[in-house]
Amino acid sequence: MKWLKRLLFLIFLGSSLGLVAVTALYFYVAPQLPDVSTLRDIQLQTPMRVFSADGELISQFGEKRRIPLAIEDIPDEMIHAFLATEDARFYSHPGIDPIGITRAAVNLLATGEKSQGASTITQQVARNFFLSREKTYIRKIKEIFLALKIEQQLSKDEILSLYLNKISLGYRSFGVGAAAQVYYGKTVDQLTLAQIAIIAGLPKAPSALNPIRSPERARDRRRVVLGRMLETGYIDQARFDEANQAPITASYHGAEITLPAPYLAEMVRQQILEQFGEDAYISGMDVYTTITAKRQNAATSALRKNLLNYDQRHGYRGAIDQLWKPGQPALEPQQISEQLANFPNYGELVAAAVISVTEQQATIVTKQGEVGVIDWDNMKWARRFISDTRQGPAPKTATEVLTAGDIIWVVALNQVSAETGPDSSSDSTAPNNSEAQKSELTHYQLSQLPDAGAALIAISPLDGAIEALVGGFSFNQSKFNRVTQASRQVGSNIKPFLYSAAFEHGMTLASLENDAPINRWDQAMGVAWRPKNSPPVYDGPIRLRVGLAKSKNVISVRLMRDLGINTMISHLAKFGFPANELPRNESLSLGSASLTPMQVASAYGSFANGGYLVSPYFIDRIEDGEGHVLFQQLPKVACDDCHEIINHAPNLDELLEQTGDPLKQCAISFAETEDLAPRIISSQNAFLVSQAMNSVIWGGGSWAHKTGWNGTGWRAARELKRHDIAGKTGTTNDAKDAWFSGFGPGLVVTSWIGFDDFNRELGEASYNANLGKDQVTGKEFGARTAQPAWIDFMKVGLEGIPEQPWSIPKNISTVRIDRASGLLTTASDYTTRFEYFEKGTEPSEYVKPSSGSVFDAEDELF
Repeated sequence: MKWLKRLLFLIFLGSSLGLVAVTALYFYVAPQLPDVSTLRDIQLQTPMRVFSADGELISQFGEKRRIPLAIEDIPDEMIHAFLATEDARFYSHPGIDPIGITRAAVNLLATGEKSQGASTITQQVARNFFLSREKTYIRKIKEIFLALKIEQQLSKDEILSLYLNKISLGYRSFGVGAAAQVYYGKTVDQLTLAQIAIIAGLPKAPSALNPIRSPERARDRRRVVLGRMLETGYIDQARFDEANQAPITASYHGAEITLPAPYLAEMVRQQILEQFGEDAYISGMDVYTTITAKRQNAATSALRKNLLNYDQRHGYRGAIDQLWKPGQPALEPQQISEQLANFPNYGELVAAAVISVTEQQATIVTKQGEVGVIDWDNMKWARRFISDTRQGPAPKTATEVLTAGDIIWVVALNQVSAETGPDSSSDSTAPNNSEAQKSELTHYQLSQLPDAGAALIAISPLDGAIEALVGGFSFNQSKFNRVTQASRQVGSNIKPFLYSAAFEHGMTLASLENDAPINRWDQAMGVAWRPKNSPPVYDGPIRLRVGLAKSKNVISVRLMRDLGINTMISHLAKFGFPANELPRNESLSLGSASLTPMQVASAYGSFANGGYLVSPYFIDRIEDGEGHVLFQQLPKVACDDCHEIINHAPNLDELLEQTGDPLKQCAISFAETEDLAPRIISSQNAFLVSQAMNSVIWGGGSWAHKTGWNGTGWRAARELKRHDIAGKTGTTNDAKDAWFSGFGPGLVVTSWIGFDDFNRELGEASYNANLGKDQVTGKEFGARTAQPAWIDFMKVGLEGIPEQPWSIPKNISTVRIDRASGLLTTASDYTTRFEYFEKGTEPSEYVKPSSGSVFDAEDELF
């Protein structure tokens, strides 16, 4: 009994001393412990995401990838896998696991090594959110006390949710949502048990057990996870066997971009960084832009197609490089794939190596290891590039174009299923001539990475919202955004603004200017300035409608002289063009001013919206991680009727009672911004310029009477077949820049193409004997080089929008005029037409019967 009493006393003394020691230790470290209640409001470091207006993911910015999930959105199997592996008694212990701690203590005494095996999930939460990962006793003590405090403040589900969303799982993925996307390109509810077990095994050592870098180690760790799930009763033997035998299928997946728009994404990144700073990368911000998937995809496709067409008609510049020289043995497909792995994709362009060439076909291996063929029809375009203005003769055989060992760019023309793919046991280097073999291989077209650059921007004329934006062929090729950064000479794209100035100063669509050569001696330079039409055809006195539609250079120069340079620059400045950067000489009339495509599109919007200047914008709103709106764009809206209402409304309450669209939207906009878009020209002026630009596309005259003529943009009439569109071509001296800008209902679009190297010209393309009659030949200019992208985009951009009649502003009249003189006429035959005038500017004289001459007959007004 005495021995037992002593033992009990020692136990009591030891317990008391231990309790005192723990209490003292707690009071020692307590001041150093953070407030765990902050976990309730913790904001996980989540990357900034950029979306389209219709919810497609454009880009993601931030070092850490995380997809926060509520505990109820995480599958039970995922939860069971982590609990079985990391903390089987999680739901029963108070935050620390005495059994685990005892086991770790025994291991320490036996081996002298510190073990992490005693950490519960709650302790890991404490460490991940508040502590470092250093292996010290004081850190472990703090971790224990923090875990106990966390258990008092949060529920078990809240703790588990924090853990599963915070844990590092490799490849910059944090949390199970991000890991599912990174390793499998799936959401967590789409994962198989085998894939779940792989992810659940990663916390122990994300780098060493990574299924991409170390598939065998990952397989072994998966077996451990599945074994723990079997032991704890979460799965049965059959499910264990099935998952354990599954292959390792992980591969790296980037952010699940559903709408590639990298140039716009970079614009967003820069603006958000300027507005919110570096914290934007980790705050879980969602940025919603103004673009839509349909129009953005159409813009990308149109620009790339046009650039490739331009590039290919100017000739083939040869292989990128060679993997082996003629006479040397070919590499195996796997070796080729490894050699090409570092070549990025540029849009649809993929690197490939030629493994054999026959007279009419080449066999290739792509960087993905796929064997395919290029038929003669898909390479016969590839005559030799000599210069921007010269091409070699059309090739007659494939061997003139390609050589075995060449590294080239190709575009896939068809995709085949695994069942019909090439037989891996066949000789992949042998020519593939049989129809049976050809049908089993993917067919490719020979291509090349374009040297020229291009830009396309579409905006809404109502408020300036950017509907689509592409700043080049590929962001991988060049991050230079030509929409906003390429300040280029605009050529004839300047002319509608000159005509607008003429209309503002009393001229009309029927006013005559003399289309005749100009010779002006420049005393300072000792030369004569002789601006020429392109082509050099002169029609004598013609009406301004015809002058703009045919893009007569000498007419623009004469308008500049009529009004004066200062008057013209002042008028151009109204459209947002920087007056101090505009050339103060007559070359301005031919487009020597340098502007960006965004500036041009914004200015053209003033003709489309009735005379208002709208500011382009691309961010609609910004939300935090919980969906709260941090920023909402309130653009200034262009609206004729709204100005009328606002000017006569007695008070704001009466204004807000307007219910018609778009009046209601305008009223709301006015109420929120206290302003509308500024009017820069009259609605009548905008309408008259738009009518002249409509003739750019539709031309005029009576083709039945052999007096019909085309405007410079006639290709749009042929392709789009709608009369509610207007536009203007533009080409600079030596064709270094080509433009087409124009608009249709609710959409203003500018297309530009040129070389980033200012010394290069767009040149010309000669006839290729291998191609058909529809090929483009001759000198490059706006209608031939920039307009095709505009047309292809408009086919999609205006799809589903019915053709609309032109809205005629107040104070616009129509009278019948003589086509030759622009004067009033009593005739009513094809030598006359109805013309629009701002009231008070109609001609007052009638043409004399003997003075008329027919040289530019036109159709009636649409």
